[in-house]
Amino acid sequence: MAELFGLRSFRVRILLGYGAAIVIIAIVFGWSVTNVRTLGLASESILKENYKSILAAENMINDLERQDSLLLYELLGINPATSEAFRAMESDFLQWLGKAKDNITIESEVALLEKLEAGYLAFLGNAHGFYQKPAVERATFYQMEVQPLFLAVRQSCVDLRELNQEAMVQASAQAQQLASKAVLRMVAAGAAVTVIGLVLSIFLARRLASPVERMREAAKRIADGDYDVQVPVSGQDELAQLAGQFNSMAKRLEQYHAMNIGKILAEKHKTEAILQSVDDGIVVVDPEFSIMSINLMAGSIFNVSPEEVSGKHVLEAIRDERLSKLIKQAIETGRQPELDEQESTLSVSRGEKQVYYSFSVVPVHIGHGPVIAAVLLLRDVTRLRELDRLKSEFVMTASHELRTPLTSIGMSIDLLKDKAGSKLSDRERQLLTVAQEDVQRLKALVNELLDLSKIEAGKLEIDFERVPLPLICEKTAKIMATQAEQAGVELAFSCDEGLPEVRVDPNKITWVLVNLVGNALRHTPENGHVRVAAKQAGRFAHVSVSDDGEGIPLEFQTKIFDKFVQVKSRRTSSGTGLGLAICKEIVRAHGGTIWVESTPGKGTTFTFTVPIAE
Repeated sequence: MAELFGLRSFRVRILLGYGAAIVIIAIVFGWSVTNVRTLGLASESILKENYKSILAAENMINDLERQDSLLLYELLGINPATSEAFRAMESDFLQWLGKAKDNITIESEVALLEKLEAGYLAFLGNAHGFYQKPAVERATFYQMEVQPLFLAVRQSCVDLRELNQEAMVQASAQAQQLASKAVLRMVAAGAAVTVIGLVLSIFLARRLASPVERMREAAKRIADGDYDVQVPVSGQDELAQLAGQFNSMAKRLEQYHAMNIGKILAEKHKTEAILQSVDDGIVVVDPEFSIMSINLMAGSIFNVSPEEVSGKHVLEAIRDERLSKLIKQAIETGRQPELDEQESTLSVSRGEKQVYYSFSVVPVHIGHGPVIAAVLLLRDVTRLRELDRLKSEFVMTASHELRTPLTSIGMSIDLLKDKAGSKLSDRERQLLTVAQEDVQRLKALVNELLDLSKIEAGKLEIDFERVPLPLICEKTAKIMATQAEQAGVELAFSCDEGLPEVRVDPNKITWVLVNLVGNALRHTPENGHVRVAAKQAGRFAHVSVSDDGEGIPLEFQTKIFDKFVQVKSRRTSSGTGLGLAICKEIVRAHGGTIWVESTPGKGTTFTFTVPIAE
């Protein structure tokens, strides 16, 4: 029909369909309002007319009763001048009677009013006769002639009132019936309009949604990689034009896909070839934790076939719970997990031999978008660990070998200074002092190398005890008091009240605290401050050493705990660059962590944690 009237526009169809529904609703609404208004006006007219007659009857009863009262006052001699008031009531009664006669709405009302008027005229006649009678005869005349007429007229007024009241009740009932019928008609009309609207809406919805649904299905097929899809085109409206454009787009996409599929496959094969040729193990996992790619080296490490596990869940190939959790963490957070050297090492048994791999998990993003994959990289560090072991053994052996001659040299220098000191020149004594300091520095270096070698070899003995942390701070204060005084630096210690005991090796933790305080004193200018504070934080105690010295340059903050790293100071430093590395290993052996916070030019804070004793 739309095409018959030349209405091919999609918009016009919608407006036409819903416009018709709106017109029908408007007609029904107007008809309903007219019905209700007509019913209201009719009821109002009936009730108003009946009310006038009721009001007239009430006023006539009132006037009649007041006239009767005036007669009684006259009879009793209470108020002898009642004739004028009586005539005033008479005039008022006749006015209300006239209004009642002018407002006749019921047939039986005519006879009743005639009866009432005749009775009232008779009452007036007798009332006037009452006033003409002598006082002694008035009582008998009132009872015999006046009172019966009064009661008859009053009853007629009451009958008039009740007649109109009954008429009002009947009119109200009729109005109620009419209202009920009107409501039923309006409900029926509303239901009909609702049904018509629903049918029209369903019809329009189907006509409109059908082509959209077909295009949605086609788009889904294209998204799934099926480009050989066409949407049926019917009519010439906007949806038909859109379907035509959609079909053209699908055809061009199919051509483009066919043209580029070869290049994509070639690039994919090239990428896979590169992955397979890499000596390191590589596993690529998608956000659903399925293996996208795994090279031969990774398959060898986990003893699986890359072809068999490709596309399967990561747990089917990597049966290491720690690696699985790290991959999940990288995918969910979008950040690379921060691991130290020990945590990022994987040990794999190869017969009687242990092979060690250093691994990292890297999330892959496209721009700033979500994570599209996580890459697990594994590098064989077995040879490096062996070299590190040999190096540690060499350092330990060399340190042991150097200890004895250094001790002998130190003793010889001391004896020489004591025995021949007076015979030496100032230059010779200065050379001996420098040699003595160099021997002490070499002995400190040898001792620290031995300690570090023991720690790295896992031979460091730690004797755990329940110790009050304030006791360790007090011991450190006594050890470092002289050095702080010589440096001209204020050294202060503070521990929170109620701080529980800690489970540590007191000698090792004292060494750590002494080393940190010594570093702070060396890097704090004269009249500066070094503060040591201890407090509880959950299951650990936090110990911090803060200074207001020169701070640590940014380039050193990430490697300050590495071996042989020294930060240049304004003062001459005799450190070996091993103290913080040893501190880190001792704290880690206690199950704690250590870190640094520093702002160049404003100071540094070193903090380490130790476990609270249970």
